[in-house]
Amino acid sequence: MELPLENAGDWDPSRTSALLSELGLRCVVGAVFGPGRELAAADPATVEATRRYVRAAVDAAAGVGAAMVIGPMYTSVGRTWRMSPQERAATLGELRDSLSECAEYAGRHGIALAVEPLNRYETSLLNTAAQVRELIEDLPGNVGLNLDTYHMNIEERDLRAAFRAAGDQLLHLQVCGNDRGAPGHDLQDWPLIRDCLTEIGYRGMLGIESFTADNASIATAASIWRPLAESQDALAVEGLRFLREWREGRP
Repeated sequence: MELPLENAGDWDPSRTSALLSELGLRCVVGAVFGPGRELAAADPATVEATRRYVRAAVDAAAGVGAAMVIGPMYTSVGRTWRMSPQERAATLGELRDSLSECAEYAGRHGIALAVEPLNRYETSLLNTAAQVRELIEDLPGNVGLNLDTYHMNIEERDLRAAFRAAGDQLLHLQVCGNDRGAPGHDLQDWPLIRDCLTEIGYRGMLGIESFTADNASIATAASIWRPLAESQDALAVEGLRFLREWREGRP
């Protein structure tokens, strides 16, 4: 399971860990970068507050037994602005400094950080696997990539090249249909994606990161204007059924 952490203290790591253990489930913690969360291109107080949030997410991951914190850990989702090459380089430099500090803290707790590129409508900073791979090249070894097939469908010209760019630094993969619904009954080239994962030796989690239209704040943030399945339960059940078959190469 992916456990989003909007704010520190939203859920109790020890109780959550006990429940996951009872159900035989593993988890990752999802960093939520809403308005005002900025690891770069912001005033020092905002950047430091965001670093504290990432450290809190690391603490939650350690407490719940998760191996990593995932998500778009750079600037707030939905923040887009034009940058000259010099401005982009400076912003990425600031981001490396922030991620390096967060990674050192995470490393002391045995936690990895998986940075996720988003589509162009949700960020102007990191849109592709190659951009993230370049960003983290000189960062501590516990920093990798979190890719999402929904965003990849919009931004990547060549899925095989994108997965090769991520390579052994792909730590987590989110698998959604091109409409952000359950995988399977959509336009994604799932056999190609499976072949790419086999090629790079990916053995990590597959997370269906979909959203409900019934929650106003989530629906607005993720632009979900209609139900993506008959019910949220149906989305989960059908998506899981497809993934189990897809993993074995049967579809």
